[in-house]
Formats: sequence, C-alpha cells, structure tokens
Amino acid sequence: MLLSAPAWCTKLLIPMDASQRDHLKAYGIAYWTLERDVPVEWLLNYRGGSFLIDHFQAIEQECLVRGVTHQVIADAQAAAILAEIADPEVNMEVVKLEKAPKIAVYAPASFQPWDDAVALVMTYAEIPYERIYDPEVIGGALPKYDWLHLHHEDFTGQYGKFYRSYSNAPWYRAQVQESEAMAAQLGFAKVSQMKLAVATRIRDYVAGGGYLFTMCSGTDSYDIALAAEGVDICAAEFDHDPIDPACQSKLDFDKSFAFRNFRLITDPMIYEFSDIDATDIHSRIGQPRDFFTLFDFSAKWDIVPTMLCQSHEQVVRGFMGQTTAFRGNLVKPGVTVMGENKAQGTVKYIHGEYALGQWTFYGGHDPEDYQHMVGDPPTDLSLHPNSAGYRLILNNILFPAARKRKQKT
Repeated sequence: MLLSAPAWCTKLLIPMDASQRDHLKAYGIAYWTLERDVPVEWLLNYRGGSFLIDHFQAIEQECLVRGVTHQVIADAQAAAILAEIADPEVNMEVVKLEKAPKIAVYAPASFQPWDDAVALVMTYAEIPYERIYDPEVIGGALPKYDWLHLHHEDFTGQYGKFYRSYSNAPWYRAQVQESEAMAAQLGFAKVSQMKLAVATRIRDYVAGGGYLFTMCSGTDSYDIALAAEGVDICAAEFDHDPIDPACQSKLDFDKSFAFRNFRLITDPMIYEFSDIDATDIHSRIGQPRDFFTLFDFSAKWDIVPTMLCQSHEQVVRGFMGQTTAFRGNLVKPGVTVMGENKAQGTVKYIHGEYALGQWTFYGGHDPEDYQHMVGDPPTDLSLHPNSAGYRLILNNILFPAARKRKQKT
C-alpha cells in the first residue's frame, strides 16, 4: 500500500508510558509503518520509549483500528521533544528505525503459535514471521532473515530431558520418531549431531551479522551444544549409545556465547541440562517475591541495551520455564546483563555480540503465565496488553530495524 502525502506540519506520537492502552499492539504499528517504507523515530527513555512518526492519515487510522493510544502533535511540539532528548544532561536518545526486519521462528512443523511466547506476541501484535526448522537451516536459508528466534528447543539432542515424566507419552514418542527420521533424512547418524549442525549454522549466521533471540531452554541448551561440539553428552536413553564418561572435561567454553564453567547434568532422569539454570532458586522464593530489575543504561552511550530495555516498568514480574533464569556466576565477563534478581544472584535477560552479529537470551517461558505446564491453555494477550515482560521481546524484534551506527566507546 502506498501512503498519501503526510499531513502538513504534524507528527504522530505513540506514547509508551502508562497512558498507552495497548503497548504490545503499539509495536505492531511501528512494524506496520516500517513495512510501508515510512521511518519511525524511537524516542529512547522518553515516556517509556515512545514512537514518533510523520502524520499519515492511514497510520492514524490503523492506530484507531488496533486500539493504540496516539497523539497528533504539531511539528513545533515534535521539535521541542527532540530538543529535550538531545540535551546532554538528559538520559534519552533518538534512534531511527528504517526497515522492517524479516523474521524467522525456528520451530517444528507441529509447533503452534501459543506454544511460544515470541510467536504468541507477534501474532497478537500482527507482526509477520516465517517458520523454519532443521531442513531449512541445514539447507542454508538463514541469510534470508534479519532476525531469528529459537522456539524453546533442545539443541543437545536430549528431547528436552522429558524422559522420566513423558517417555511413554504418545507426543514424546512421536517427537523422538520424527526427530530421528529427520536426522537420517539429512544425513546424520544421531539427532544430537543434527542439532549440533543446526547450532553451528546459527552461530555462523550470527557471526555474519544476524540477530538471534531465544528464551527458555533455547538459551542454555544452545550454549551447551556449542561448548560440547564433538563430545557425546547424551545418555543411551536419548541416542542409543553410552555417554562419553569424560564429557565434562572436554567442554570448550570458548565456543559458547554466554556461559562458562558450568557443570553438565547427564542423568537422563533429571529434568535439567546443567547448573546454568536457576529454576531451583526461583522455585524457593515463590511467585509473590519473584521479580527481576532492568538496568538503567546510558541512552547516549549504551544505545543497544537501552533499546532492548525500553519499558514503562523497571521492575518486572518473574516467570518460570524449563530454564527460568541463569546463575550469575556462570555468565561470561563480556556479556551485558540487562535484567537481574540481585538478591538471588540470578540474571534473567542478557545480551552479547559475536563477530558481526548480536544475540539476546531471556530466561523463562511465558511472561504472563508464571508456571506454564505441558498442556496448559494458551495465554490470552488481550488480557495483558501492557505486559512489561512481553515488551522486552518486542524490543528485540524492532532492534534490527535501527539504522546501524557505531557504538560509542
């Protein structure tokens, strides 16, 4: 669709503070606007990270249709806002978003959008994405995409370590059969070898300038797979042959993105990959006291983490997952911690660079379902339009749209 000429001497301001009726759909408006080749100015730390756009009637109408709070302001008002942000004494910055990123979700054919928080919120915000899985990754499809999300996957080849609880469940047996058939089809002797090949291709995608985002078990299982390259860490229950008894000593932490010095948990009867995950800690503190705090970065100097932490709330409700949060002492020194529970020594939200690309890990399964269980009904995001936890996901989705600029040092 071609937009008509913008209204004369006016701008459209989409506030992202407490006045916004639907924060999540507001991101969808920003993406919709970028799809139509209209740039968006992201006002970091101004009223919760608001958006400023040239005033087109079609964009205003779309805001009305989607129930997104917006204001039509004069150019002079917009200029005053930008002047306020430019003040070197103020912790604000303007980032220009120019192009809608092409998005891929790495997930199996049986995947349903409500199984995954990222797909769920993109569906709600009306942000389009494509689903890809092992055949597409192995086939070299990743460079077509600007942003890649990993569905809560197990990259170690241990089927999520659900063996003790679900090894006789029809869905678990079907998953094993499908995975083994796919590995054979793609020329791999084991599922773990196929998943490693996928993990290394994703690593190369990031190295070439891609943006990677993942939650829950897609975080630690991915890093473990990289560190365990060439080492058998799977018990016979998963890959039909014995584990390497020296696997722990053979881990190469230089290959992982985020974590080091972690200890593997190889017992197939224990629902855990390693000691990276801090689910045990958060289980003890319980939902009423489970929060994490976003760091307050310098918008003019630490632009990337500032973008990723835009929110109307600095203290965010915690939520569980197979991987709920990460033990802070196992996070690599160069990683940027963006959200933590300092009292518990755990981190929830981290970011880093790898060669030309960047990655973000976010612990937990669903920001609005504290303890999501297998078979639970989907979250209805129309009941949570102002979710601060979901806003962090959407910050990452818009991140690749930013005009590339050299980080200040």
